[in-house]
Amino acid sequence: MDWVTGLVPGGKENFNAFLVIVDRYSKSVRCLPCNKEETAMDTDLLFWNNIIATCGVQKLIISDRDPKFTSEFWNNLYDMLGMKIIFSTAYHPQTNGLAERMIQTMEDIIKRSVHMAWNIRTMKGTPMTGLHFSQQSS
Repeated sequence: MDWVTGLVPGGKENFNAFLVIVDRYSKSVRCLPCNKEETAMDTDLLFWNNIIATCGVQKLIISDRDPKFTSEFWNNLYDMLGMKIIFSTAYHPQTNGLAERMIQTMEDIIKRSVHMAWNIRTMKGTPMTGLHFSQQSS
């Protein structure tokens, strides 16, 4: 479980972040749009509605040391549901490699789609000066 932040706000809700959750066994990925400013309780609700409600209670969660995941609220939730949490070491992305790789892939896709959109916009607005038409009459 990890965050992608620093995105330009978009959509009706002005989401500016993603919560990325990767299942280690099936390798399935869930990218949940959210806001960077959400609290631990907001994050819990997002996790509950999108992961626990559809996939069931997880036995083990690997996450970075984001304050949203280390709060007392989340610790009580882990204890209540019988989940174990492992926090990755700072600057050691190998601990949560699946999520880190997925985030890198997402960032690449976003960058490419933004560049493609800019290229299309540039092409539409650029006059084709190198194209000349001639009419020949006989």
